[in-house]
Amino acid sequence: MTGQRQTAPRSGPILVVAATLASLSLFAPPAWAQSAPIIYPSAGQSLEQQASDEAACRTWGQQQTGVYPGQSAPSYSSSTSQQAGAPVLGGAARGAALGAVGGAIAGDAGKGAAIGAGVGATAGLMRRGQQRRQQASANDQAQAQYQADLGRFNQAFSACMQGRKYTVR
Repeated sequence: MTGQRQTAPRSGPILVVAATLASLSLFAPPAWAQSAPIIYPSAGQSLEQQASDEAACRTWGQQQTGVYPGQSAPSYSSSTSQQAGAPVLGGAARGAALGAVGGAIAGDAGKGAAIGAGVGATAGLMRRGQQRRQQASANDQAQAQYQADLGRFNQAFSACMQGRKYTVR
């Protein structure tokens, strides 16, 4: 095979991008660490002493505030989100039954059932949308409360570290 050059598939750049994206999610600091104060040992404390003081102040801050920053932020989910089709199907079934009765009175139960199913499904979709909005609002409120609690913890932690002669920002 002279004159023909075989080339390997070019997967290098794709693999590098995939590995980089995977490493970002693996090594990303937790949310509480991103908002944690910066500590400087202003009285010449060693790294070992600083680590010990930080551990003691984290424990003290947790006792004072009841906040445990290592925990993830709360999130609410409702059982209706797991049964997403239930409101739609239930509404369609109820609508079909009512439409069939109305259609039977008018002389065409099948046509009445079809119209009723459409109206019922639409009502079910509207209910599902409202439930999702309520769930999103509850999640937003829980996230805001978590951030406020985290701020209180950071204040307690900072006060403790300042009392041990560290500069805190």
